[in-house]
Amino acid sequence: MLKNKALLITGGTGSFGNAVLQRFLHTDHFKEIRIFSRDEKKQDDMRNQLKNDKLKFYIGDVRDYGSIERAMHGVDYVFHAAALKQVPSCEFFPIEATKTNVFGTQNVIDAAVVNKVQKVICLSTDKAAYPINAMGISKALMEKVAIAASRNSAETTVCLTRYGNVMASRGSVIPLFLKQIQEGQPITITDPNMTRFLMSLEDAVDLVLFAFENGNSGDLFVNKAPAGTIGDLAEALKQLCHADNEVKIIGTRHGEKLYETLCTREEMVKAEDLGDFYRIPADNRDLNYAQYFSEGETDISKIEDYHSHNTEQLGVDGMKKLLSNLPLIRKEVFEDINVIQYPG
Repeated sequence: MLKNKALLITGGTGSFGNAVLQRFLHTDHFKEIRIFSRDEKKQDDMRNQLKNDKLKFYIGDVRDYGSIERAMHGVDYVFHAAALKQVPSCEFFPIEATKTNVFGTQNVIDAAVVNKVQKVICLSTDKAAYPINAMGISKALMEKVAIAASRNSAETTVCLTRYGNVMASRGSVIPLFLKQIQEGQPITITDPNMTRFLMSLEDAVDLVLFAFENGNSGDLFVNKAPAGTIGDLAEALKQLCHADNEVKIIGTRHGEKLYETLCTREEMVKAEDLGDFYRIPADNRDLNYAQYFSEGETDISKIEDYHSHNTEQLGVDGMKKLLSNLPLIRKEVFEDINVIQYPG
């Protein structure tokens, strides 16, 4: 079905884009994969590293409608991964987060509709559920933009995925902890009781592909993921590295939660359990205010959120097993020279 199709990945030079390429580049899926991003250096590195005729590169920015619209001519499917994701930088520059995460998403969807793209998958984050920081707020509004567009795009299916922290991705704590261990420095922990969902990059790709294969317009897909405390994560890394570094508690930073939510209780009321995933269908009510304010949902108050405190907790041993499969750990700790590293 996909043999003669074209896929475009926005923000395609990042970790997610590289993981998708490792999955598809050497198969007969997709006749062409387009990488759309604003970073010519990363594109040049990817071009020289992969040297594959199936791969095409487009310089542009999702903020610029013209650049994304031109890149989408002849495209069948879009994975929209371009975003500003770092909590501190979005906190200091919230309007920049809005330009990329909100208006950029609208540009991607508008361009897809104009070019009659069959399906767009927009990538979101657990920080969009009950958001308390600018990054989460901009991603929450991105989800609303995508769902609103899904109601009016008859020929283009628009759906979403929402997932938690990707282990060892750029800006995450695992590379930081590993660096501190290797340099003999104290491991700096904000709050040892803070919990986070634990996902690999391959899990994130699996979620997007599940949405790609099963999504109806307006659907939001969430994968069920285990979680663990930051204190256990540090201890697991120390044991894997046979290290005895001091652990230093530095306190919760601005914009951080004690735990992350993947599905709000309002979403859990209508969530469909698909085994490894939840499917949350779009709210397709019309603008009838009685349905919003006069008629309520009695079940909402009985349902609990799906968050990193009440999902499966791994503990130190479970984390060690999970960490041992990460490319970064296999390379840096176990000195596996054959492991594939994802740039960025």
